[in-house]
Amino acid sequence: MPPKPAPKDPTLTQLEERTGVDHARIRSAVNELLGAIGEDPTREGLLETPRRIADMYAEIFSGMTIDPVEYLKVGFEVAHDEMVILRDIPFYSMCEHHFLPFHGRAHVGYIPDGRVAGVSKLARVVDAFARRPQIQEQLTSQVAQAIMDGLNADGVAVVIEAEHLCMTMRGVQKPGSRMITSAMRGQFKQSSVTRAEFLSLVAGR
Repeated sequence: MPPKPAPKDPTLTQLEERTGVDHARIRSAVNELLGAIGEDPTREGLLETPRRIADMYAEIFSGMTIDPVEYLKVGFEVAHDEMVILRDIPFYSMCEHHFLPFHGRAHVGYIPDGRVAGVSKLARVVDAFARRPQIQEQLTSQVAQAIMDGLNADGVAVVIEAEHLCMTMRGVQKPGSRMITSAMRGQFKQSSVTRAEFLSLVAGR
């Protein structure tokens, strides 16, 4: 007779079970943080704050337990070797330096080598990498490399433009500033004509 599965901890939320985030440690850390800034963690308005932040972190860092390449394993064999672009993919991420959000839009293009991905899968790849502590430069490169590897594409291009709250609500305090990063692989890196076509299509919105 196979052993019985261990009973579930009744204190765990479904989100906690799915993501593996240690809610108790987060709640404890938030309580310490509130005290460190001079707040009273026991006052009414803050009583549920540690739990809310733990739930929020489980959601916005859910990409920590996802392999984005898995999204690309379901594809379609198609006799198409021309550029495919998904433009204006909204995303939200968290700057790993200050733990403040940065958000914007990603533009993804690839040249298939006989295999294409479902259109939603490209957005899921962006989302999975964004839902981690990140910097924009790394996010851009990770998305490009994952699509290149996952589809064995002839080329991949990614452009990301984002506003960073770590420089708009603190520090230099320049709201409206947007950072643009790009990553090119394969034909997009080797051919200036292919690269220019992608950039013109992305910019022509």
